[in-house]
Amino acid sequence: MTIAKTVDLVVAAKRAGYAVAAVNIVDDLSMRAIIAAAEQAQSPIILQTSVKTVKSMGAEIISGIYQHAAGNASVPVALHLDHCPDRSVITEVIRHGWTSVLFDASDRPLQQAWDETREVVAECHAAGIGVESEIENIVGVEDGVGSDEATHSYSNAKIVEVADDTGTDLLAPALGTAHGLYKASPVLQYDRVAEIGRLTDKPVVLHGGTGLSPEDFQRFIDNGVAKINISTTIKLAYMHAARDHIAKAEQTGKWEPVKMFDDINAAVQATVIEHIGEFGSKGAAGGVSA
Repeated sequence: MTIAKTVDLVVAAKRAGYAVAAVNIVDDLSMRAIIAAAEQAQSPIILQTSVKTVKSMGAEIISGIYQHAAGNASVPVALHLDHCPDRSVITEVIRHGWTSVLFDASDRPLQQAWDETREVVAECHAAGIGVESEIENIVGVEDGVGSDEATHSYSNAKIVEVADDTGTDLLAPALGTAHGLYKASPVLQYDRVAEIGRLTDKPVVLHGGTGLSPEDFQRFIDNGVAKINISTTIKLAYMHAARDHIAKAEQTGKWEPVKMFDDINAAVQATVIEHIGEFGSKGAAGGVSA
């Protein structure tokens, strides 16, 4: 159980009634911490990379670290490209071994989004990797992608029609959540997940998981969500651990970067383990084929 396909992990989660955590990495330290957390909880895990992270670290470097770290892990680990409207980046990560991509066409008119999604699915499926599709925008800006305004919204029937026609593997509809930190209480659309589930067997993905309660997560999972994205809360754990370590270093005069890395690792691991528990995937690694 090492390198796994994203779609396989999500389908297994849907079948067993839990959600697999899809956690955004920012560097090799966060990647290794997330995998270590999954191993401790014996949970499958999806590592996510933003377009910004791919461009910052480089697809070849990320792929090399992933292949080594996941290849030696005791749990299934997949690698997913999050929110990507840039098809050249999709082509690049396909070449470097990602196991799935989210083609974000939410900034396009419906017909254009539909046509381009079909083309992306064809390209990805030819390489044996899965596609998550977003054609209506989920509010919030994440790593420079997205919008604070809802611009495209479609019926459940239309979303499923597009997914069926294009061959999309995973659906990312707007469910009332938002990327980033909430400025007001969200109006969560649990029933929409169940309604989409009555129209298709394709798994539904929840974006904007930061800030939701364990009860919120459970209700979404009970209605059929099988993949939950976590990004902002990981960034906060990472940065707060670094901030606190630096503040302590200022007081003590002890400047040891490796010790700071240890603190960041511990904070990220604790956050991931907490979410794995909330999503119900603890101990589920043995039930997934990598």
